[in-house]
This record gives sequence, C-alpha cells and structure tokens, in this order.
Amino acid sequence: MSQISEGRYQTSDAGLADAVARKSMNSPRGTDVRKNRSRPIVQALTTEEDLSVAYVALLTGGGDKPYAIGMGGALTSEGICVDFVGSDELSVPELLGNPRIHFLNLRGDQRPEVPRMEKVLRVLKYYAKLIGYATTAKPKLFHLLWNNKFEFFDRTFLMLYYRLLGKRIIFTAHNVNAGKRDLNDSWLNRFSLKIQYELSHHIFVHTGAMKHELVADFRIPQEKVSVIPFGINNTVPNTSLLPAAAKEQLRVGGEDKTLLFFGNIAPYKGLEYLIEAVTELLSRDRTYRLLIVGSPKGPENYWNQIQQTIAHSRIGDRIIEKIEYVPDETTELYFKAADVSILPYAHVFQSGVLFLGYSFGLPAIVADVGTLKEDIIEGDTGFVFKARDSSDLTRVIAKYFESDLFRNLECRRIDIKAYANERYSWSKVAAITTAVYSDLLAKR
Repeated sequence: MSQISEGRYQTSDAGLADAVARKSMNSPRGTDVRKNRSRPIVQALTTEEDLSVAYVALLTGGGDKPYAIGMGGALTSEGICVDFVGSDELSVPELLGNPRIHFLNLRGDQRPEVPRMEKVLRVLKYYAKLIGYATTAKPKLFHLLWNNKFEFFDRTFLMLYYRLLGKRIIFTAHNVNAGKRDLNDSWLNRFSLKIQYELSHHIFVHTGAMKHELVADFRIPQEKVSVIPFGINNTVPNTSLLPAAAKEQLRVGGEDKTLLFFGNIAPYKGLEYLIEAVTELLSRDRTYRLLIVGSPKGPENYWNQIQQTIAHSRIGDRIIEKIEYVPDETTELYFKAADVSILPYAHVFQSGVLFLGYSFGLPAIVADVGTLKEDIIEGDTGFVFKARDSSDLTRVIAKYFESDLFRNLECRRIDIKAYANERYSWSKVAAITTAVYSDLLAKR
C-alpha cells in the first residue's frame, strides 16, 4: 500500500511532520530544524545598530526567480528585513509589495536580444552600482545566492572587498563545482572557487554529498557548512488547467504514455540515454510520447547529435520538441500534459526540475546519481534506475506505466504535492538560515 495514500505524508495527518523528519534524519541531507533555532535573530529595533542586525542583504545575481523569491519571502516571514538586490526579472509583486523588502533593481534589463556592446556596458554599470551599494549598505550580513556575470572577479576581488567592509558573508553553493559537473573544470576554476569558499563565513548546500565534496575537495571545515532543503518552487503559475486539457493543447493523445524531459539540454543531463530508451519502448508500443522542453547549453554539437540520433531511430513523429527557454507562464502546460518526468542525468547532485515537477504533483523517474534517489519514495513519488543505463531506464519506464502510481495518477498528484510542500518547505529553509545568521552575528 502506498506510504502517501496511507496518510503518512498527508498535510492533514498529525504524523506528517514526524514522518518527513524521520526520512530527513535518516538521510545525509537531513537537518533537524528544531536544533538549529538556537537564537532568535529579530530583536527590538530601537537603535540604528539593532536595525543593521535585523537587516540582511540578499544578493541574487539577478536570476533564478523561483529560489530568489522563495528565499526573500522565507526570511521576511521570520521578521527579517531584506535589502533584495535584483533585476527586472525579479521585479514582481511578491517582492515589491512586501513591506520588509527593500527592492534594489541594480541588475536591470538582462534581455539577450541586444547588441554585444550594450550587454558589456550594462554589466559594467551593474558592477559599479553593486560596489557602490556595498560601500554604504547597512546590513552586516551579505547572503549571496548566486555569483554575477564575471565569476572569477566575483569569487575573488568582490568577495575580498565585502570582507574589507566588515561584512559577514553567507554563500549558497547550488553547485559545489559546476566545471567538474560540466566536464570543463580547470586549475583556475578550482583556485577561484577555493578563494570564495575560504572568504565565506558560512556556506549552504542542498545535500550531504555536496557538503562532503566541499570538505574533501576544498578543505572547508565541516562546521562552516550547513545543509538546507531545496525550497519548493511556488512561483510558477499553477492554474485550473487540467491534464486532459494540457494534453489537448499539445496535441497529445489521451491514451499516449507521455514522458517529459524538461530543462537545459546539456551533456550531464543524459538525454541520449532517454532517447535510446524511448526508441526501444516504441519498438514494442507506439503509444509512448516524449516531450523535450528546454534550451541547449554547453557544447554546440551535443543537441545536434541528439537530433541525429532521433532522425536515425525514426522516432521523430513520437517526439514533441520545444527547444527554447520556457517562461514561467507556460511551464505548467508541459508538467500537466506529462504522465511522468524523466531525469536521466549522468552527473548531478540534485535538481530543481524534480521539485518543480513535485509542485505539480508529477511523479519522476530519476537516475541513481548524486542524491536524487533520496528524494524519491519508490512507488509513491516515482522510481529510480541505474545511471547511464538505457536498458534499465527502459525497464523502469515500462514498470511505471504498469504501477498503481500511474493507474491512480490523478489522486496521487494531490498526495505528491502535499508531501513536497512539507518536506521542502521554505519555513524549514528559513529556520536553518536564520539560526546561522544569529550565530554569525553573535561572533562579531
């Protein structure tokens, strides 16, 4: 019987929090939130010094809208005031209408369809504004969610400048070493990463494996690193659109077994293994349908090779391609039209695509890489297959469409959403984050 359908992960069940907490503490990703709320950060704001203590500068890099908005809302829900350094993309009502957020649109326009020289000038203007802000900023805590355009400068000189200003720096490392993941690592990349990690007063990562890599590869003290959940994506619109209507809009048949590959198309994403699996599945059953949604990233020839494989396999008529950036407003269409999300990754620690799918209640089939399997309840939220093994992926996809999870998908979508909203809640992120803030301020 399903763990979720039994009520162990229902939001209405009083045992939900304990059930999810037990799963977290049995995992290297787990952190007991209750133990981290050691010292309240928000105090009575009676002096200018108190004001600076309760103020945090959130430096977003101008992108990653779901995470930046989620973090801003999480911090202010704890009573913290935030200098939110954002961009046109992040200039949204959730932030502009929040009385505890001072929105600073330093990054401005980031549209790609402008002349190269204009791009260079607007980036340089942004850095000038950012340095000017840092010079006079009241917050003592600078929390960096992402670096900016010039990674080497951000990791070295900009970090050193923040330290010279007396700022306490918190850095969220969404990827410990993206160069290693993307197979383009270098001595210079590792050198600049080492400097950034050394200059940070505290570092957040999303998995225990990422913490281990920081400690092992960059010799960062364990006590300087905290694991926080990857907050659920609650910014992408989720309307009353029904799965049947979404399928109709994409001209997907009601009987089609629809698979979704969503996100950047890059070598580490392992799309070639999914193409091989779909080719094998279609040789037995022509009701399978694949949606490939996202834009190519990395080596230019990777997507060309994928297209050649599709043409050679003669499965193009069973694939719908949307090879471009998909805005938030249309994202739900693909997650609601799909019956399952496929993450065939070859190299990764964790993936925001998994949590995005969960926010729509969509089950996932994931490769056994990084800590992806720790986010899957086998048979209840999805299945796991052997990484870089198209034959095993073929087997697991067929298994999914014969499972109770698929047969009862519409009911299970509700359960998956409830499970994800609890396990990856922003309130948990806020609890751990503010505890770290408090400890850093106490050490001034």
